[in-house]
Amino acid sequence: MRKVAALASTAVLAGLVAGLAAGPAQAATAAKPRVKPKVSVSTPKASDRDYQGSCPANITFSATVKVKLKGKTTLAYRWLHGDGSRSKVSTVKVSGNGTKSIKLSEKATFKGDVKGWQRLEVLSPRKVVSKKGYFSVDCVELKGVRTDKDVRVRARAWASPSEYVGYCTPGSKIDFVGRISVDRPAWVRYRWVVNGRTADYGKIKVYDSRKVGVGFSPRHSHRGSAVLEVLGPDRTVSNRAHYSVHCKSYTPAPSPRVKVDASNLVTATNHDGCKLSAHATVSASGADRVRWVWSVNGEVVDSGSTTFHRGGSKTVNLSESALSGAAKNGGKVRLVVFGSKDSDSVSQSYAACQAPKPTISVSSVAVTGQRNEICADKRGPGVDFTATLRSTGPATVQYYWVVNGKRDSDTLQRKVDGNLDVTWAVGGTHGGSVTAGSIELVVVSPGATSSGKTQFNATCPAPAPAQSEKAEQPA
Repeated sequence: MRKVAALASTAVLAGLVAGLAAGPAQAATAAKPRVKPKVSVSTPKASDRDYQGSCPANITFSATVKVKLKGKTTLAYRWLHGDGSRSKVSTVKVSGNGTKSIKLSEKATFKGDVKGWQRLEVLSPRKVVSKKGYFSVDCVELKGVRTDKDVRVRARAWASPSEYVGYCTPGSKIDFVGRISVDRPAWVRYRWVVNGRTADYGKIKVYDSRKVGVGFSPRHSHRGSAVLEVLGPDRTVSNRAHYSVHCKSYTPAPSPRVKVDASNLVTATNHDGCKLSAHATVSASGADRVRWVWSVNGEVVDSGSTTFHRGGSKTVNLSESALSGAAKNGGKVRLVVFGSKDSDSVSQSYAACQAPKPTISVSSVAVTGQRNEICADKRGPGVDFTATLRSTGPATVQYYWVVNGKRDSDTLQRKVDGNLDVTWAVGGTHGGSVTAGSIELVVVSPGATSSGKTQFNATCPAPAPAQSEKAEQPA
């Protein structure tokens, strides 16, 4: 059997009406807003989820309702019980803007053993039902008249330390130690009650005496006490073990500052394509996340980050990229590094791009013509030659011709940007009808190269046969 009383948190609620004369539907819609606000309900919690002890037992159930509203509304609710019963409908007026939290409670008195659940049902401004919050009550009472055959149990308890002064951190602890003594071996059921709430319970086999304990970490300065209750086979309660806690203010020691460093910056200008690259060293004196930023002539071009778990150093690179505009004329590379509490930077100039020197090549010499008019002077024919000078950029090319292994010209000079054809001619040799040998074009600047020898052989044509002075007479 249960006896129930409903409560609402007075710190949050504007008022609590004991009940509505009208039915639940009318209570849920008594102050219906134009737009229903959002409503959520937490799972109810029992003040002592698994109660063991004397009965009647008083258990308080509580749950929190959150209402997101703008203006005001009326919250109507009731408690649903695991035995099928339910409380009367109660209402609370709520007003304001944003999410409001309303803590609702219900006290119940149980006279016997029970296992059950509680649910909170919100009827208005929106119908919502919480999940089931489970609990149990185990009533332990002495029955009959004690005899010499009954087991007699004694209990003592003490706090260790009974007075604590220091930092109230999770590592700090107040321990309660109890000794259970019996006059003959028996299984003993017990529980610890700290400041009126069950903190622990169990069942152990005791032959003569045995220690049991429980502890907690204090969060604030206060005084309190604990008792060890024996629930069976005998029923007894230990002395009250008092304790006091005085918490000192705790300020965590500041973590050491991790220093970051940027050093060993080296730049490199690749003149082939006018490209820039760089690398440097990033260091940290301890565990930290370090971020870095690359900039060229004040403009950010790249960034990255890494995590040092125990400090250390790392080489970071600025990938090779092409320069354009004024950046081709040289400038400055800068690396900035950032840690959690420190930063550093390093900068280094880079060289201007230089135009690559043009490369010169020459084709093989080709025969382009033969002049036979000088054959009448009893010389071999004249021969015309050509070759192509090639340059990858603007250049002044100096060269000369070699015929039959001997230099046949002074040093000649031509401006070349791309391809340029140059020519040469060899006159016929006196006292002969053939002009033959080899020819070569030699480049001396910029850079030395040669066309290689080209063989040639030119012959004057045979003279036409002489015509007879006398013509044949007809027969």
